Amino acid sequence: MTKVKKEKAIKEDAGSTETGVTEKSYLELIANINPIANPLATKKLSKKLYKCVKKASKLKQIRRGVKEVQKFINKGETGIVVLAGDTLPIDVYCHLPVMCEDRSLPYAYIPSKVAAWQASPPVTRVQHGAKDLGSSAGSKRPTCVIMIKSHEDYKEAYDECFDEVSALPKPL
Repeated sequence: MTKVKKEKAIKEDAGSTETGVTEKSYLELIANINPIANPLATKKLSKKLYKCVKKASKLKQIRRGVKEVQKFINKGETGIVVLAGDTLPIDVYCHLPVMCEDRSLPYAYIPSKVAAWQASPPVTRVQHGAKDLGSSAGSKRPTCVIMIKSHEDYKEAYDECFDEVSALPKPL
């Protein structure tokens, strides 16, 4: 086989495995979330948030990590705060939802900072985009908190995510 045929075969195999695994892995990821992970984004909203994070990271419009997000929330910066639902210990970031509510910032939990898909070969990861919070932000390391800032280049995607995250029911 030539190189082109091998690449096509890899793409076809990766596409068939991803469609079968994605739904199952999302349900598995939900089983591993923390008790404080509320409001949890739906599968559809999680995908939108990953895409928005990816667009924002290309334009350097994100804040990643607990220290950086906390610092800029205190400074009054606005945006969507995305938290990973499987972070342990919970004490690392349990204060951030309270800070977001005090400043009327929308926030949502996604199922995982590192998804099960990372066991797949690197070729499939690059082709199918990011499925976890860290790699969608362009980082090689998993991240438990990201703040997405607004920008003109991805305004539609940001506004759609902002509206959906704001509409999620807040915990009591």
